[in-house]
Amino acid sequence: MLLGEQELDARVEFRSFGFQESDDSVVPVPFPDESSWGVFLQQHVRRFDVFSAGHTHTAAVKARVWDGAPDAEDGEWEEQAEIDYESVSGDVAVWGSGRSEDLIRLGRGGLWRVRVRCAGRAEVERVTRGEGTAYRVERYVIDFWPKA
Repeated sequence: MLLGEQELDARVEFRSFGFQESDDSVVPVPFPDESSWGVFLQQHVRRFDVFSAGHTHTAAVKARVWDGAPDAEDGEWEEQAEIDYESVSGDVAVWGSGRSEDLIRLGRGGLWRVRVRCAGRAEVERVTRGEGTAYRVERYVIDFWPKA
């Protein structure tokens, strides 16, 4: 069952943005340190990074929290991957060109499974190369559910 859903913007810089435990004191390596170029979804301790197809832009993010693993959805996803994530506080901060004021509210701390899917990658790459910046061209759906 879907427990919550949020829509937010992620400010992408140098093709990268991240999600990390809101309590920065428990994140051993904060964003963007140790990010790997070209890795779509990279897992770190209490943090995960996403590699975008566009250099500098604002991506659209839909974050959803489930009580269990959601069913697979059809769609024209250009990239998708899954990782494990640990939250201490139950709040996830969004990082790009700095920390966003937006928090993803998981409802509780613990171990989570995370699935990240993306569309609009080819278009955002074209726009950011030719026109400069783009707004909500690249779209992400991020699903969180408790890890069994």
